[in-house]
Amino acid sequence: MSETDHATTNDRGSVVADLLKAKWILRAPIGLYRAGLGWMLGARFVMIEHQGRVSGESRFVVVEVIERGDNVLYVASGWGTKAQWYRNLRANGVAFLSTGRARRVPAHVRLLDKAESDAVLAHYAERHPKAWEALSAGMEKLGTTRIPVVEFTPPTD
Repeated sequence: MSETDHATTNDRGSVVADLLKAKWILRAPIGLYRAGLGWMLGARFVMIEHQGRVSGESRFVVVEVIERGDNVLYVASGWGTKAQWYRNLRANGVAFLSTGRARRVPAHVRLLDKAESDAVLAHYAERHPKAWEALSAGMEKLGTTRIPVVEFTPPTD
């Protein structure tokens, strides 16, 4: 990587880190999903409704879907294991997903281990190299040392 490329990556990383610190930007899409307009953001995003581990109240977050398969979605926690939504899922595993035109679909939660997370992230990096470059630089600027991945599947009854 040339010095110019490295500077550009650092600049993108700073922009991503700054955007992730602006909570109002991160929370803005929640209103679209709650109004039934989440489809406007396409299939690359999902709103996760999770249960507060202390309050028990419904909480919401919109995140990027980094991989999608038959009846499975994978999302990454850019704030690492410190993200409130990640901590809530780890504590109680309660999740309802809204993506595209699907609204509040119950989902089984599985927190992937480091090796599984790294494999899913490597696949994402292959498919979206520029996005991965910017996001990973942003995570680094935020001090996130590990990006855990969460798998969501339909519940098995």
